[in-house]
Amino acid sequence: MNCNDSLFLHASAAQRAALSRRTFLQRSATGLGMGALGSLLNPATALAAGATGLPGLPHLPAKAKRIIYLFQSGAPSQMDLFDPKPQMEAQRGKDLPASIRQGQRLTTMTSGQSSFPVAPSIFKFAQHGQSGAWLSELMPNIAKVADDLCFVRSMYTEQINHDPAITFCQTGHQLSGRPSIGSWVGYGLGSENADLPAYIVLTSFGSGRPDDQPLYDRLWSAGFLPSKHQGVKFRNQGDAVLYLGNPPGVDTAMRRGTLDDIAALNRQRFAEVGDPEIQARIAQYEMAFKMQASVPDLLDVSKEPKHVLDLYGPDVKRPGSYASNCLLARRLAERDVRFIQLFHMGWDHHGGLPNALKGQCRDTDQATAALIQDLKQRDMLKDTLIVWGGEFGRTIYSQGALTADNYGRDHHPKCFTIFMAGAGIKPGQTYGETDDFCYNITDPDQAVHVHDLNATILHLMGIDHERLTYRHQGRDFRLTDIHGKIVKPLLA
Repeated sequence: MNCNDSLFLHASAAQRAALSRRTFLQRSATGLGMGALGSLLNPATALAAGATGLPGLPHLPAKAKRIIYLFQSGAPSQMDLFDPKPQMEAQRGKDLPASIRQGQRLTTMTSGQSSFPVAPSIFKFAQHGQSGAWLSELMPNIAKVADDLCFVRSMYTEQINHDPAITFCQTGHQLSGRPSIGSWVGYGLGSENADLPAYIVLTSFGSGRPDDQPLYDRLWSAGFLPSKHQGVKFRNQGDAVLYLGNPPGVDTAMRRGTLDDIAALNRQRFAEVGDPEIQARIAQYEMAFKMQASVPDLLDVSKEPKHVLDLYGPDVKRPGSYASNCLLARRLAERDVRFIQLFHMGWDHHGGLPNALKGQCRDTDQATAALIQDLKQRDMLKDTLIVWGGEFGRTIYSQGALTADNYGRDHHPKCFTIFMAGAGIKPGQTYGETDDFCYNITDPDQAVHVHDLNATILHLMGIDHERLTYRHQGRDFRLTDIHGKIVKPLLA
């Protein structure tokens, strides 16, 4: 059946064109049902019902009401921060053994090197807390909350370059076009705050490498899910959200009346063609109107006590900084925003790593620890999940020349470290091990794939990752594709 069938001959040519075969096939599982439901319910009530998520969710008791995902874009060096290898000092400058590399793939940036000299970290490590977690001297503040953290040293991924690797972390696939994890969560669980989006994204530039890899809005896209589930990015320069104020001559009552009239036209159009994106457009107009009132209050930190601002550090007063975004993340969490994601750029250190890494840690160490402490003292850490990590790891060998105080590291997907804290996470543990060269995971049973991490995140949010699906182009898609297992040892 297509839009030229007899069932649609009552419609004009333009209307038949609007209801294309592709739209019908994409939405046949939900579009017709939602259209029927929308005709029975008051449109405002139907939109509000959609905000509560899918019927039957959560699938299981949720440990986390919300997530704050601190994504460190560019790939932090695990052996300089979390996974010490002091025995590498005896291997300084020696070629990485072939038995360690095992013919693994290299990027084009180092594949032409005649040798791969081992570069031991120049930074000192110490154990912290009752858990004895090992942390670099570059993270003295995170060290203070070590007993709240769960370190996973045995992460691995399939992608070796930044864009496909970040896309893979976000969407479960290396090619763009699929929904991001925040969109999946919003689609499944809906929102608990009618005045703010369920998924909000904050970005910041690192001082370690300000010209680092760019970020693309498609990383928080809804993909083929209804577009109302896409992440809403707050800008890191100038106004965080544009056009919050009404233009001259337009007051709130006039804006309200205009939106009501536009919504009526959109509902009429939806009744004619049945395109679910029209409903999404109505919902987004309504959200934009509500954000005119909710966002200014959210961004106004003038009432935050001085001791709280001091906790996050001096950068907290610089809008768009990582510290400022961490404080904003806590304020969003207080307002029950479901999925909050911070992207901090600047971690891609192919050369000059020691100085660049110091800059990145100055950006993030105090503010990350402050966020955890702030949530904890407000009794919110127990139902807020924190995830800190990047898209892959770095190599033990130096990219380019190795000197006593300078080196660079290439991309390495076979092992890297993240940490988690908060709702449902077993604190004070370090899970997984790597070999002496921090090049391979020693125990395959403790290896944690990106799909496993995402499955575990969804589990903590009360979602069975195998049951949260969406039919698109004749196939049921999910965030974890056909893979993923819950990493139960990480759970409290």
